[in-house]
Amino acid sequence: MTSLTVAAAQIACQPGDIAANLALHLDAISDARRSGVALLVFPELSLTDYLSRPDTTRLARRLDDPEPLAIAQAAAEMVVSFGMILREGGNVFNAQVLVSGNKMHVHRKLNLPRYGNLCETDHYLAGNTLEIFETATGRISTLICADSWNPALVWLAAHQAPDMLLQPIASARGAVGAEFDNPAGWRINLRHSAMIYGLPTIMCNHCSTRGGLDFWGGSRILDAFGRELVELDHQPGMAVAEIDTSTARRARALLPTVRDANPALVRALMRAGGLA
Repeated sequence: MTSLTVAAAQIACQPGDIAANLALHLDAISDARRSGVALLVFPELSLTDYLSRPDTTRLARRLDDPEPLAIAQAAAEMVVSFGMILREGGNVFNAQVLVSGNKMHVHRKLNLPRYGNLCETDHYLAGNTLEIFETATGRISTLICADSWNPALVWLAAHQAPDMLLQPIASARGAVGAEFDNPAGWRINLRHSAMIYGLPTIMCNHCSTRGGLDFWGGSRILDAFGRELVELDHQPGMAVAEIDTSTARRARALLPTVRDANPALVRALMRAGGLA
């Protein structure tokens, strides 16, 4: 299968209301199924909403808690990616869960921001693995929001040769500083990564204003040449597009950025610079 119907569910989450947000997930999954969607992506921390100061004691869930299991059951044959505050033992993570069949794959956010209005290091433990997940829709890699602003993480994800890159985010205007145009910055970031590494990409953002944060939406789907196939405005909605995953192989052959990256040289230069 090379032609795949994929979607980004740009939902208007309710802050800290897991029951209401779960209902939004189940409705979106049902809508996506009617549209023949095989892979559906929700925003970062979609089950709780993105909260500057989350009550992790109340909002954190384990994978076997009722809400994640309800999403997995509703997904059925569909591959679904959703965000949650994940509790594992005594640790709490900002996590994106990828449901495929009877498996739940987890990406724990690696690059936790501590700048501007963002203070994730106060609440979450950073992940320490960057895995690729085999799913019914192919090999999937996930980077959560600020992960994508660490060029090394994007580079490492690209070296795993995924069929699709998922980028769930929670980007609000002014979160970093008034001088930064977040919507424009994300357009540059996404197009650059998709084009230079031949990565079909699904980005899903939050929308609407709440808690002093103005989420601008803009969820979109890009092909392996960095072309935007569909883009949403600031309203709730679902971006749906057809992705031909075989184009990734063609894009990487025409522009062999990963093939020619020379990791051995990078390691040598890092050692020479005292960085490794």
